[in-house]
Amino acid sequence: MVDSIMYQEDAFIVLEANKPEQILTHQELLEKLKEILLSRQNDLPRELEKFTSVDDQAKYLRDNCCEFDVGSDSYLQWYVIRLEK
Repeated sequence: MVDSIMYQEDAFIVLEANKPEQILTHQELLEKLKEILLSRQNDLPRELEKFTSVDDQAKYLRDNCCEFDVGSDSYLQWYVIRLEK
């Protein structure tokens, strides 16, 4: 049987081009994704087009993906981490 601790999420490690790695909370990552999505509303991936609000788009990305294409020579990736064992 799988231990429920395997599904606990404390924070995210975020990787961006030309920036040091960051550790962000759920809310901080959500805000970062919303900021990026606000400037990309005319160029959204197909899976995000079904959402009518930027909040819903950002929540979907945070909860279902681990990267987002932010343009050429750039990237944004995030991974769930647990801060304590």
